[in-house]
Amino acid sequence: MDGTPRSVGGIGLKVAMGQMRVEGGEPERNLERATRMIQRARKEDCAIVVLPECLDLGWTHPAARLLAEPIPGRYSVPLCEAARAANMYVVAGLTERKGERLYNAAVLISPEGEILRKHRKINELAFARELYATGASLAVSKTPLGTIAINICADNFPNSLTLGHSLGRMGARLLLSPCAWAVEADHDNSQDPYGQMWRESYTALAKQYGMTVVGVSNVGWMTGGPWQGRKCIGCSLAVGPGGTVLMEGPYGESAEALLVVEVPGVQPGQG
Repeated sequence: MDGTPRSVGGIGLKVAMGQMRVEGGEPERNLERATRMIQRARKEDCAIVVLPECLDLGWTHPAARLLAEPIPGRYSVPLCEAARAANMYVVAGLTERKGERLYNAAVLISPEGEILRKHRKINELAFARELYATGASLAVSKTPLGTIAINICADNFPNSLTLGHSLGRMGARLLLSPCAWAVEADHDNSQDPYGQMWRESYTALAKQYGMTVVGVSNVGWMTGGPWQGRKCIGCSLAVGPGGTVLMEGPYGESAEALLVVEVPGVQPGQG
């Protein structure tokens, strides 16, 4: 990037989808992978890179009880430094310690390495609430690229899509969502293709608000927690205004990839 932001309202905004491997309870290795994804996105001249949910410790991994850190803190600092070095926006999911509570959180980091926005997941699955407290706020960030919102994975479930609708009514034209999409170990994607629910939810928001919705999942086996033995399989998804699927990531527990999608021109939606 040359330091000049490109508008979400114009043609050619490049968004990187960092479909990285996440190892439960291995923050240093995971953060190294995240940093490499940011560096690769920089080489692709991307303005933004989106990384998965709980990329530091793994979604619902019990190591969070001992290893989770505050935000800002030890795990967010390397991401902020990488964002500044790459001169690009970074969206990343992290496990946040706040006093006695843990949160499933996501951050929007500026090209200057500052945390512009922190979101705490609201629609956490029932069993995951034993580990994570529930978020209680929604907001958008006005940036030189346009109005950006972040939420996390199941915040965009059909039964909680009011959260995305609220962000759309706040003016979001780019909704970026760190995810951890997991299936049973014996799931056969040829017989039961993954992702229809996400396509329907993302399309509903994209059509109504003229926004682009990007969800990025990790890959790898879940090695602890209630879903131990399941596999995260990527399938990261970007849906543009009007409901056009712009990019779908590869499926599989080993399908690590950096996907680059060009976001089309976005017109303000009507409420």
